[in-house]
Amino acid sequence: MSNVTNWSDVKIHVGDTIRVHYKLIEHEKIAGKTKREVKEETRERIQVFEGILLAIKGSSTNEMITVRHMGAGAIGVERIFPLVSPWIKKIEVKKHGDVRRAKLYYLRGRSGRAATRITESAPRPSVTV
Repeated sequence: MSNVTNWSDVKIHVGDTIRVHYKLIEHEKIAGKTKREVKEETRERIQVFEGILLAIKGSSTNEMITVRHMGAGAIGVERIFPLVSPWIKKIEVKKHGDVRRAKLYYLRGRSGRAATRITESAPRPSVTV
């Protein structure tokens, strides 16, 4: 297990602030003109989850990332994304974090601004081999 991975030529590290664009399919039941008439409507949309990359687990096709952001009322929201998934459309790196740990689980115990404070590092050069 390491603290760096690739997702379609985007190099992501633990401690980075990333935006994960993923596809959602919503099913909604709509009542028709009569009570017995019920239609089901499906909609697809892209939702963005922005937060700090806490951990990278697994290897190759079984690789997963844990992303955490602070929701309304200073409640931490974590989401685990499998990297090999047809639902993830794009991953953007907003800030590169400078951390000394492979897993940032200690951020779970923090609240408010301290939970999102990670010192920013210089932009990493993209090396292609």
